[in-house]
Amino acid sequence: MNLRENVRLAPYTTLQLGGPARYFVECASESEVRAALAHARERGLAVFVLGGGSNVVFNDAGFPGVVLRVAIGHDQGIAFGEGDGPGGPPEISAGAGADWDTLVRGAVERGWTGVECLSGIPGTVGGTPIQNVGAYGQEVAETLVRVTCLDRTTLERRTFSAAECEFGYRDSRFKGRDRGRYVVLDVTLRLRRDAPPRIRYPELRDAIMRAGSLDAAPADAVRLVRQTVLALRRAKSMVLDPADPNARSAGSFFMNPVLSRAAFAELERRWQGAAGDAVKVPAAWLVERAGFPKGYRLGGAGVSERHALALVNLGGTSAELLALADAIRAGVERRFGITLECEPEVVQ
Repeated sequence: MNLRENVRLAPYTTLQLGGPARYFVECASESEVRAALAHARERGLAVFVLGGGSNVVFNDAGFPGVVLRVAIGHDQGIAFGEGDGPGGPPEISAGAGADWDTLVRGAVERGWTGVECLSGIPGTVGGTPIQNVGAYGQEVAETLVRVTCLDRTTLERRTFSAAECEFGYRDSRFKGRDRGRYVVLDVTLRLRRDAPPRIRYPELRDAIMRAGSLDAAPADAVRLVRQTVLALRRAKSMVLDPADPNARSAGSFFMNPVLSRAAFAELERRWQGAAGDAVKVPAAWLVERAGFPKGYRLGGAGVSERHALALVNLGGTSAELLALADAIRAGVERRFGITLECEPEVVQ
């Protein structure tokens, strides 16, 4: 176990923000994770588990305990298999430290359907069930079969089925009642073969129609969807690009609020086709109309010039970024009476 001291956390996050970790360790195996957790427990040190750093904000003072970066499967840690046998639904198993978009690209190259709308999302495989990562109408919950974890208290392995993960909108048991209890070790997904992509998001459907046609063979259609998703995300600076200052973000900083029908009544006239007992409201619309348009700047942080939900590090500090987030939340609440929830984890 290579335990290092006073390691800057900023280079390990997509925001490029955060002070030093008192101790930092990269774990490429389950045994290394166990050893790191046991070491921290013996010394009474707090532990923060880090993956790809795409959904986290460390403060400027850093972290006073152990930052455990999960690197299981980082190198050649993705297995593309046949599931129940030849001709059955294909399955993908990957270590928690494997790159998520590498997994998606591999699935699409094989013509498998189920994760193509999640193309271009930065981060590692292990973070996807925690957040129930989703985009363009698709969520990890739709394809996840099981996730294997290590209990941080007992150091025992436990495997959860999709139903046991208690998935919700950008939510799971790992963010809720079991927050901080488990370290994800590996994930297994089950996809579809020779099946046309399911497009639920109007913006994506329109872009696909401009680029080609979904009437092609399923394998060609799923490749078209990936290409289109990547183009849409790139246009919003939502893919990692060191040359793009708007990409120095944690992706969408706020979740779309889900309102009761009663709470939505005063806003209903602004949208068409609302139905049901709960309605998801576009947070980007709320942010911009609360006085925080694209390109808005507060100190060394700002709203992306390309996406109103992305808060960007413009050479500032974590404190400045979080001050901007607080100002936006307060502005939306004043204007609309709606409290926005932050999507990234803020580590205090």
